[in-house]
Amino acid sequence: MSIKKQFIKTKPVCKVTFSVEAKEAQTAAVVGDFNNWNATEGELSKLKNGTFKGAFDLPKDNSFEFKYIVDGSYVNEPEADSYRWNEYANAENSVLEV
Repeated sequence: MSIKKQFIKTKPVCKVTFSVEAKEAQTAAVVGDFNNWNATEGELSKLKNGTFKGAFDLPKDNSFEFKYIVDGSYVNEPEADSYRWNEYANAENSVLEV
């Protein structure tokens, strides 16, 4: 799993690419504050090498909680900027700073 951030100088956004290595998985998505925790909006595409990948334009100077959903299971990003306890989920969420 990994996160790549590409700041766009001409716009107030950061292009964030999420990658999840899950060769055996059928589906993967990223859900978080930036897409109302909606798996359909955060759907990742499966590449031939088994990695799921997707890029999203997120507003700069923000902090977002997020998780991956891999075949229905919630997974945190090991390379997240930090982690934050979420009372609603009763679990830690990954945090992305852009």
